[in-house]
Amino acid sequence: VALNLDERERLQADLGDKQFLLLRNHGTLALGRTAGEAWAAIYQLEEACSAQVAALAGGRDHVLLAPDVAIEEARRQLVERPAVARAAQGSRSHEQLVWEAMMTGKRQLRLGFILHGVGPGWDDWRHPDAQVDASTSLPFYKRQAQVAERGLFDYLFIADSVSINARSSPHYLNRIEPLTMLSALAAVTEHIGLVGTATVTYTEPYNLARQFASLDHISGGRAGWNVVTSWLEGSAANFGKAEHLAHDTRYRLAEEYLDVVKGLWDSWEDEALVRDKETGQFLDPDKLHELNHKGEFLSVKGPLNISRSPQGQPVIFQAGSSEDGRNFAAKSAEAIFTHQEDLDEARLFYADVKARARGFGRDPEKLFIVPGARPIIAGTEEEVQRLQDELAGLVTLENALRALGRSFNDHNFSVYDPDGRFPTQVAEEGFKSNQSASQRILGWANQGLTLREIALKVATPRNHFSGTPEQIADKFQLWLESHGSDGFNLFESLPGQLEVFVDQVVPLLQARGIYKTEYPGTTFRETLGLDVPVNRYTAARAARNAA
Repeated sequence: VALNLDERERLQADLGDKQFLLLRNHGTLALGRTAGEAWAAIYQLEEACSAQVAALAGGRDHVLLAPDVAIEEARRQLVERPAVARAAQGSRSHEQLVWEAMMTGKRQLRLGFILHGVGPGWDDWRHPDAQVDASTSLPFYKRQAQVAERGLFDYLFIADSVSINARSSPHYLNRIEPLTMLSALAAVTEHIGLVGTATVTYTEPYNLARQFASLDHISGGRAGWNVVTSWLEGSAANFGKAEHLAHDTRYRLAEEYLDVVKGLWDSWEDEALVRDKETGQFLDPDKLHELNHKGEFLSVKGPLNISRSPQGQPVIFQAGSSEDGRNFAAKSAEAIFTHQEDLDEARLFYADVKARARGFGRDPEKLFIVPGARPIIAGTEEEVQRLQDELAGLVTLENALRALGRSFNDHNFSVYDPDGRFPTQVAEEGFKSNQSASQRILGWANQGLTLREIALKVATPRNHFSGTPEQIADKFQLWLESHGSDGFNLFESLPGQLEVFVDQVVPLLQARGIYKTEYPGTTFRETLGLDVPVNRYTAARAARNAA
């Protein structure tokens, strides 16, 4: 069916909540649970298909390919049983051809590994095989880092916060500061990226710029900065502040702060250091620049006292899914660490953030969306279930309530009846701290779940990525090729699971052509396929010379 743009409203009204596959004649492919979603997504997935798919449009403006059973069957065959689908090539429908073109586009999966010591949960440390001092153990992190690098992971990732109390998780109670640990790991790894978390609200930009630039030099261009604003109100008192900034104010600060840090990283042009022993000239002063920034929140003169690294600037990450967080990531980040409950939700988030990136004039392919994943892997489904039960069996209600409190500014939920309704009066605490997580939890409360049910749901989240190695590879491939993610940030669910993933899942991903077989270069930007940022002063000089 050929469709014109002016038929959009009629299409949405007539076809309701069916699933649609939309194809434009230049090769854009989009899926949606509703026609409206498909139309919204189609403009966000430019060049997502091969030339073969574009040819199917036959010169028409738009093509609507009938979905329902045919599409689902094509997906099942092409994702879960690709060999069977290839054997049936001669009898494929148009729907199958479209799916195959999408599935054989060979988008490359990005993988990060989160160094989380004794574990992300409140009771993970109680596992019989857990190392109870892992969060402060360099030998422990060294082993994990080297296993992840053997598995060709793109990066290591260290989360952080600057406020604790007695209800905090064991890992957050006692852990090494991220940049210190990553600097140590830089000396025992060669290729893997090193991403550390640092807050804009409670760190001076000059110090932060210097620290990350130093890590970038130490590692040979492998540093990344996960930009956060700190959601816990208790952070303010640790830094002599009278009050914690409001959520939207923190993100305004983050925008200015990131611009200042990037400006400091640009203090030195690439040829600023002459180092000519014969003439005695060490520096070309015309290529060293003061920033002289004065803004709403910050006043920084510069220049920074360390030059640019082999990759120009550290890679920018951002962790957050609120409205402010999405806009900040779409405008400024190169990767966003996020969380979605299922593939449908992930597709919507992916399309939304990529569209925002395009709206800011960016190439959406230069922004990687990497949800967290905590796979449980075993040789049989029965063994997987046993491991899941083993992990869930560690959780106590007391600690589940503590885990729940973290998204509500560390609110103490133990004072309420666990079998009563969720105390929705705490919503304001969530709005001031972790908006995306707290809104998800309040949604469960609106479904009638008790406080106990919600707390246990938070402490033992449904694991989308449990299964045999083949099932894990299938799920990762489906999320990648359905535009639910560009990859994943992996937690280790149980001791030893990282090795299982590297030894048993990575080879399957490589065999499918969606995961690298070697590192492509030496810097983090080379690994991710990102350009070296052009120095702003070098670019300005080139523009003047060309005028």
